[in-house]
Amino acid sequence: MFPSISLAQEIGLACLLVAALVWVVGLGHMLWDSRFHHHPEPAVFEGLSVIPSQRTAAAHPMESVELTEAEEQAFAGLVRTIPLR
Repeated sequence: MFPSISLAQEIGLACLLVAALVWVVGLGHMLWDSRFHHHPEPAVFEGLSVIPSQRTAAAHPMESVELTEAEEQAFAGLVRTIPLR
């Protein structure tokens, strides 16, 4: 192909060009799909399906902790420091 570069360089150049061509075709396909195949908006977010819903404290005695009055006040103070949107 080119008389000034080695065979290994020619093979590398060919692989690079093929990879660039595949990338351009893939990008064009993504853009084409997003432009002409409008997907409907997803429904209201209802949470992640892989995270189980929270159980009540009565579910198992090991899942509840009794707090002292000082701990409850400290937790309430911590919660008040959380900024709300």
